[in-house]
Amino acid sequence: MDESAVRIVEINISPVHEELPKSIDRVPAVAGRGLRGDRNFIADGEPRPGRDEDLTLIAMEALDALAAEHGIVLSAAEARRNVATRGVDLNALVGRRFRVGAVECQAIELCEPCAHLQGLTQPGVLRGLVHRGGLRAAIVDGGDIAVGDEVRPL
Repeated sequence: MDESAVRIVEINISPVHEELPKSIDRVPAVAGRGLRGDRNFIADGEPRPGRDEDLTLIAMEALDALAAEHGIVLSAAEARRNVATRGVDLNALVGRRFRVGAVECQAIELCEPCAHLQGLTQPGVLRGLVHRGGLRAAIVDGGDIAVGDEVRPL
């Protein structure tokens, strides 16, 4: 695999639930709290229900396959994932630590599509993204995440 292709190609955040996320070039990732500015970011003093919403990722290859196999064109922002990658086998990271640029993460579980996502997009998204809807991860050691950053397992 060409290491130069293992990169973040898009970052999306939305401060409001169900609002289409906006694409940005860089975002602060805060350990145990999420991406600053995103709706899932946990402010100081708020209870933390779980660590699997710090960061969500999706592979652009999954969205390409959704279009090719099901005729459904969906952007990474429409998929409601924070980080879109290219050249990364996200499923292989489950249970492992990895880096996104200088930020250390722990892959928690696959981010399977749900009926809510399909309701926000179109019929067929649920079926088309099964087992390739992305990855939920905890931020272990924070820093900035930027488009172009390398994604690599530890």
